[in-house]
Amino acid sequence: MASKDQTNDAHDSNMPDLGDAIDILTFGQILEMDDSEEDREFSKSIVYGFFEQAEETFERMDSALKSRDLEELYRLGHFLKGSSATVGLTKVKDSCEKIQRYGKKENVDGTPEPDEDLCLSRIKSTLTTVKSEYAEAEKTLKNFFDST
Repeated sequence: MASKDQTNDAHDSNMPDLGDAIDILTFGQILEMDDSEEDREFSKSIVYGFFEQAEETFERMDSALKSRDLEELYRLGHFLKGSSATVGLTKVKDSCEKIQRYGKKENVDGTPEPDEDLCLSRIKSTLTTVKSEYAEAEKTLKNFFDST
């Protein structure tokens, strides 16, 4: 068993298990910016700001999907990929990367996909998945902040 000195600070006994939806190292770096563990005001404001941003982005994605606007879906996927990575939401980040690729008319591996209908179908499916992944992460993080 590793001693306290050998364990990563982000995995200390004060850190709850946030599951596989959240990268604990990235999230731990945000928590380190708080003045204290009792006052999580700074990290909470970052995370809750992300929640608002994500909800707005999902609404814009839904509209872009209805209007079949692949370029806008690409931009929104790229935007949400970056902000979700910053907070440590790995599943959301990975799904947004897929939306970004499909919006560029690419397959997941980056090869060209000229079939716009296929790309839109893939985005629709991935958007459903990413909303579920987001809801899971949101619940986990809200529970974390409610318990601190």
